[in-house]
Amino acid sequence: MKWLKGLLALGVFSVLILLRTQTDWIGPSATGTDFGFWSILPAVLTIVLCFMTREVIPSLFLGIIVGGVITGRVNVVQEFLIPSIGSVKYGEILLVYLWCLGGLIGLWTKTGGAFYFAQKIGDRLTRDHRTAKFFAFLVGVLFHQGGTISTILAGSTARPVCDAKKVSHEELTFIIDSTASPVATLLPFNVWPIYIGGLIVGTTPIFSDLAVSQSYLFKAIPFNFYAWFALLFTFLLSWEKMPWYGKRMRQAMIRARTEDKLNRDQATPLVSRELSALKIPKSYNVGLEDFVVPIGVLLGVAILPYVFFGMLRVSEAFMLAVLSAMLLAAVKGMSLKEIIEGFIDGCKGVTIGAVILGLAVTLGSVSGALGTADYLVRTTSHIITPFLLPAILLFITMLISFSIGTSWGTYAVVFPIAMPLAYSVHPDPFFILLCFAAVTGGSVYGDNCSPISDTTILSSLACGGDLMDHVLTQMPLATLAAFLSAILYTAIAFFMF
Repeated sequence: MKWLKGLLALGVFSVLILLRTQTDWIGPSATGTDFGFWSILPAVLTIVLCFMTREVIPSLFLGIIVGGVITGRVNVVQEFLIPSIGSVKYGEILLVYLWCLGGLIGLWTKTGGAFYFAQKIGDRLTRDHRTAKFFAFLVGVLFHQGGTISTILAGSTARPVCDAKKVSHEELTFIIDSTASPVATLLPFNVWPIYIGGLIVGTTPIFSDLAVSQSYLFKAIPFNFYAWFALLFTFLLSWEKMPWYGKRMRQAMIRARTEDKLNRDQATPLVSRELSALKIPKSYNVGLEDFVVPIGVLLGVAILPYVFFGMLRVSEAFMLAVLSAMLLAAVKGMSLKEIIEGFIDGCKGVTIGAVILGLAVTLGSVSGALGTADYLVRTTSHIITPFLLPAILLFITMLISFSIGTSWGTYAVVFPIAMPLAYSVHPDPFFILLCFAAVTGGSVYGDNCSPISDTTILSSLACGGDLMDHVLTQMPLATLAAFLSAILYTAIAFFMF
């Protein structure tokens, strides 16, 4: 079947080449901000192929090429790939989150720090797979900054504990991904209010003041139904009290408990097996400090400056954590050669994740050039039934964030349009609040479910899971949360008209 799927993708690409070279069908729309239907084709093609083949890298690459053909910038390496992987955003992800994370995990395979910590936690705080998952839930809530920092911190802390208690990587990745951005919007003591406030200020008379605009994320907390349902489902999953998990998640739970397999046999974890095997030198005395010191440095440098001074020092935190692990190992007698070997093995172990993220960032640049988000907003914003508007905005933002793989990018496009639209439909402050909360939650959906979202990718990386296995087990519960949210928004808005 794989050859047939590949042939289908090749056929689509060939048709596009023919259309581009022989006709004028592909070109900017009348608005000049997008390419019409063609704007969504690369993202749709990438996502469809991801689900059909479970091969993320070729799917992303084909989407980039198709986007290049549509825009007429067919030299995608020069036009999109090099600028994207040379960007500050990708450079920070590569050097800090991937290499430093991978290097730290590689060092732990030499020092045994994470394994030793898992044993201690397993003996004292966790009894079985349920308490291990609840520990992961608490860690995820604690590291609630959202985005890459929360997924990496929570995943790398909870993984050794959950591995020791036979928690499948699908379950763990679900917990880590669902306690990142959702919690960040419910406990927004971070940069999210500042960012969103800057997007909505001046869009309606209600948002005439910057301070009021920045406070709206706090006001919307009770009505951010998607985030609440996502958090509730994660809590229930950790204690295995959900009445329904979805077929794949249930299979993963049974497999881990009965067969002691944390990933399915055909899975391709984003962390290579060399990062899962201990290589402790015989003369090295493993201790709890091998885990606590690097994690303590990481948390102290990343979290404390933000709590007391409002400053995030994420890059410095990761680099200092790696250096502290190296220094501690050297003080305890490990040779420099063995330390460097552990670090290099760690860097090699996250290569797949680095490649996928690089291509995902590039596809995001292609989507920006195509006006993907602009097209989706332009073609759906005219569907205005007043009491259905909050639910409509929820689904529109779900679609956009899933297509472009970012909640913040979706906010940037939707908020400046959605808030004036809601005000024109019904200038009631409470109705505006419902619409605001719907956009906030719907955009997080894509962060949780899209295979091209950086948090989806990095949560799989930190937890040692297969990316598409995570997506396919995450989507049923996340989609259920979204539909329940839509019902609540519709019911509340119905009684306002």
